[in-house]
Amino acid sequence: MKLPATLAVAVLLVSCSKAPENYRVEFETTKGKFVIETVREWAPKGADRFKELVRKEFYNGARFYRVRPGFVVQWGISSDPKKQNIWRTSRITDDPVKRSNARGFVSFATDGPNTRTTELFINLADNGRLDARGFSPFGKVIEGMEVVDQLYSGYGEVRGLKGTGVDSDKYEALGDSYIQQEFPKLDQIRTARLMQ
Repeated sequence: MKLPATLAVAVLLVSCSKAPENYRVEFETTKGKFVIETVREWAPKGADRFKELVRKEFYNGARFYRVRPGFVVQWGISSDPKKQNIWRTSRITDDPVKRSNARGFVSFATDGPNTRTTELFINLADNGRLDARGFSPFGKVIEGMEVVDQLYSGYGEVRGLKGTGVDSDKYEALGDSYIQQEFPKLDQIRTARLMQ
């Protein structure tokens, strides 16, 4: 049974392509739109992965499941458990930190060195302390930061960080049905698309 999963990861890795030096992604959410501009020079592996995930519509339907005012907005768990399962073991190695985690900058979340997969966060404040921990920004919100600031934050910190909010393991396993039952007010990504 491991062969199909290994094959799926191999296909994902082969299908990844080099991103342009700069590109923009528009997110249409339940609160409005925002645009991220990606600068490949800042974090090439992160920029390439982000482009691939957007191109494959991975983020469509995903929830902003961790919203900490004055800190970060995090998303990147697929609303579809099957899609999540394909990507969850497809890790990319770290990029060196070339830009600080200032307000509006976007980075991949990690569980330690070389563990980036699909989860991202936008800094809601200047979080320079994250730089030394290896969070390497690859882009910045250039339009709609006021939309990001309004994303629903009423459920508190995620359970994995001793909060009472979303249990990310359950979210990965059950998808959006878990969120609809337990955390229905969380804002959602309707579409994420590469802009021309």
